[in-house]
Amino acid sequence: MTPWLPFPIVSLMLCALWLLLNQAIDPANVLFGAALGIAVPLLSRRLQPFGYPRLRKPLTFLRLMGMASVEVVRSCFNVCHIILFRDYATVKAQFMRIPLDLRDPYGLAMLSCLINMTPGTVWVELLPERHELSLHVFDLHDQQWWIDTIKGRYERPLIEIFESEDENGNRA
Repeated sequence: MTPWLPFPIVSLMLCALWLLLNQAIDPANVLFGAALGIAVPLLSRRLQPFGYPRLRKPLTFLRLMGMASVEVVRSCFNVCHIILFRDYATVKAQFMRIPLDLRDPYGLAMLSCLINMTPGTVWVELLPERHELSLHVFDLHDQQWWIDTIKGRYERPLIEIFESEDENGNRA
């Protein structure tokens, strides 16, 4: 990482995206893509107040993304089934709170994205004074299942990925 190229991977991806969108690899597009790849990260680095996030366990991240993808597809079918075939009076849309151990802002942002992209769930609010997540579930039948699912499938891997531990096992 250099001062004029703070996020080299992002720069490379922006240049590649520019070339893919234009479907041309001529000198003008390569030059403009490189300029875009350098300028955008430089102009947006102030938007990263906590610095660039570091993924500590990339295999855990890949497993989490695979599991989340399966969950999104499964939830799509479940929500479609509820909307098309169930009586609306039997749908139990409710709010619930889930206690969180995750404190890293990037981990919380990732958890928010995972919850919000899953059909039937919406991240409503983070209650920082009590470290709780307020969640809306489209058809809530078992609140403990949701708590176990969020904490086990999503929060635990995100803690492994984003939060470091010292030699005593305390998270930093």
